[in-house]
Amino acid sequence: MTGVAAGRLAILIPVYNHADRIEAVIAGARTLGFPLCVVDDGSTDAAATILAEQKKMTVLRHGKNLGKGAALLTGFAALADKVDWAVTLDADGQHDPADIPALIAAIPPGSRPIVIGRREGMDAEDVPWTSRFGRGFSNFWVRCANGPRLSDTQSGIRIYPLPEVLGLGVRARRFQFEVEVLVRAAWAGIPVIEAPVRVSYQPVGKRVSHFRPFVDFCRNSVTFTRLIWLRFFRRLHDVREC
Repeated sequence: MTGVAAGRLAILIPVYNHADRIEAVIAGARTLGFPLCVVDDGSTDAAATILAEQKKMTVLRHGKNLGKGAALLTGFAALADKVDWAVTLDADGQHDPADIPALIAAIPPGSRPIVIGRREGMDAEDVPWTSRFGRGFSNFWVRCANGPRLSDTQSGIRIYPLPEVLGLGVRARRFQFEVEVLVRAAWAGIPVIEAPVRVSYQPVGKRVSHFRPFVDFCRNSVTFTRLIWLRFFRRLHDVREC
């Protein structure tokens, strides 16, 4: 299994009000045989009840909604002393857990990169314009912040090396975590690679998305502005030390 030792990888699913989809996502993830950890980020629907009925998996819960990044960090901290890698998988059913082995296979032996599932077919008619625009917007500003040149900086299916990611000092706690972590990984010299995955956008009303175009684009802008300024001051510091 490339550079990933058997038994040293777990699947992490952040959940927030995904009662309609979470059982199917968990069932798909279970078929792979990896340890499973779910973080309920303060759900107010039936998700908490559904998760309480699940067996043979770790379920963690935030008392209130703290954001996707906060949920991921809670999961990373809980897994860091048990596994070397965490595969993150969105709970909305957009991604197929069956693609996870291909992401694992993309890891070169002896390397510890972040692996991004590059969503294929994003130009299809059923893909929301916000997803296409958001991906291009994010890709551009990640590069401007001296992050990696990637095709899909917003994909929700990824592999993270632990504990390296916990040591990056990422400040964002909502969706912006997933772009800030890529920039800080590049600054720290952690490789970031991509591998193709499938994507499924269910008809409106069947797939729950908590992405709010205006609010989250504003939050993205604030995060990228902060990262670009940090990049500037890092370079200024390096010049002064020369």
